[in-house]
Amino acid sequence: MKWSLLELRKYQETPLTFHETLDLKASLMKRDNLILDVAPVEVEGLVSVDNKGYLVHYTVQTTLTVPSTRSLEPVELPMDFSVDEVFMTEEQYQRRDDQMSADEILLIEGPQLDLAESVEDNILLAIPMRVLTKEEEQTTDLPKGTDWEVVSEEEYERRKLEEAETKIDPRLAKLSELFDSESEEDDNA
Repeated sequence: MKWSLLELRKYQETPLTFHETLDLKASLMKRDNLILDVAPVEVEGLVSVDNKGYLVHYTVQTTLTVPSTRSLEPVELPMDFSVDEVFMTEEQYQRRDDQMSADEILLIEGPQLDLAESVEDNILLAIPMRVLTKEEEQTTDLPKGTDWEVVSEEEYERRKLEEAETKIDPRLAKLSELFDSESEEDDNA
């Protein structure tokens, strides 16, 4: 998915539309070692060209296989999302107006617009932090073993509060012993 900037100038009147299937398996697995497999990536979109820059809109459809964040079992993760990005050459970037933040602009290095890296970046960004198998999603049981267990944040906070209520501050332990001995004396009297 590379186009020369000279070729793209022909599309100032009407946008360039594209529909391609990319094999990004090797490059995605190299960039993120947790990815186990990548199905062919379907990319469909358009490139709109004007003197201010290159506006690119595309949709990505693929399926990644990644490990479950709980059990490390392989999970197929279907992905279907849209991306809007603005590309500029160095000259266009220097002439840009202040309405567009520099964070929203991707610089084109060289004489070509290459969308493969943009597609890869957006696929990696779309991987959720928590990936579970269907069984793990349906159960509330969390993994545990000898002397360890996984607990939810709510359960952790509840246990921490319980422990704080029952635990005696070591600095006050002597005071509690004093009260205990006084109550025993009162009982004997």
